[in-house]
Amino acid sequence: MTMTTLLRVFTLLALLLGATAAQASSRIKDIADFEGVRDNQLIGYGLVVGLQGTGDSLRNAPFTRQSLEAMLERLGVNTRGFNLNTDNVAAVMVTANLPAFSTQGTRIDVSVSALGDADSLQGGTLLVTPLLGADGEVYAIAQGPLAIGGFTANGDAATVTRGVPTAARIANGALVEREIDFKLASMTTLRLALRNPDLTTARRMALAVNELIGLPTAEPLDPATVRIDLPRDFNGNIVDLLTDIEQLIVEPDLPARIVIDENSGIIVMGQNVKISTVAIAQGNLTVTIAESPEVVQPLPFANGQTAIEPRTDILVDDQSDNRLAVLPKTVTLQQLVDGLNALGIGPRDMITILQAVKASGALQAEIEVM
Repeated sequence: MTMTTLLRVFTLLALLLGATAAQASSRIKDIADFEGVRDNQLIGYGLVVGLQGTGDSLRNAPFTRQSLEAMLERLGVNTRGFNLNTDNVAAVMVTANLPAFSTQGTRIDVSVSALGDADSLQGGTLLVTPLLGADGEVYAIAQGPLAIGGFTANGDAATVTRGVPTAARIANGALVEREIDFKLASMTTLRLALRNPDLTTARRMALAVNELIGLPTAEPLDPATVRIDLPRDFNGNIVDLLTDIEQLIVEPDLPARIVIDENSGIIVMGQNVKISTVAIAQGNLTVTIAESPEVVQPLPFANGQTAIEPRTDILVDDQSDNRLAVLPKTVTLQQLVDGLNALGIGPRDMITILQAVKASGALQAEIEVM
């Protein structure tokens, strides 16, 4: 083998190893969040008008009637004591997420959901609706025409509904009126919150941050939190520092876990799932009983009657063709799946087998049943 060929082989191996490492690693930005940099939920109650006879029935939805009367009174129209019989109005709940560092005047999307017995919100317009935070303060004002993803078509003998016509969205439908006071530039201590808490991952993140800054400033507090204390002589831009920290590459470490959804028969296994040497056999006794009664006719000119003679067919299947399979120690995930598939085991039986292997102590993984 020539030197050029050797160089090509080593280059290919390096590329493959680098690709494997890249696939197993993630940016801190993708596995953790900076504490305080998050969305805030907003909620409000409002009225949608302009519906084509698909709104709330005021008799069955008294809150819609009260809201309509109160709104008209604010506009100088007195309707109390009169019989309101409109079905073009619907009471709705309005929700939105206020992004971090949103400033006054910026717009955010809102979701609108019917609260009463309205049939559809198609063609409706949301009137001015204050959106409140958890502290009861108004942070945004929503208003605008609705866009729904479903529809309802009615006829004399049939009704067709596609999607959910009682839920809608308004793109850029709310205007931010109040900012959340969070001064990131003045902070001296930052905290990283892991999305999947793990001790090893937290320690690796702290080591990566310390290597970037050059000082032991990062410390894992628990499996879900890494604290970063900025140096006293730090005079740089904190946004630049957070950007560099976000781009650091860390290899997450997750526990061996098997997630099972018995209702749908779904099984999800992690790559670290290992088992000790174990023998597995799977077989069920199936008894099938089929009744096929036969009608018996008397011979011609015979003094007899037509009768029904019972006939029963019984089939017993003990699945004797199934064999006992031995899975060796520290078998990989792919070998485990191949071995179970070789036995002809379906997802339902596989769930039972995995639970039995766990009960025997041979499965080195945690089983989580949804």
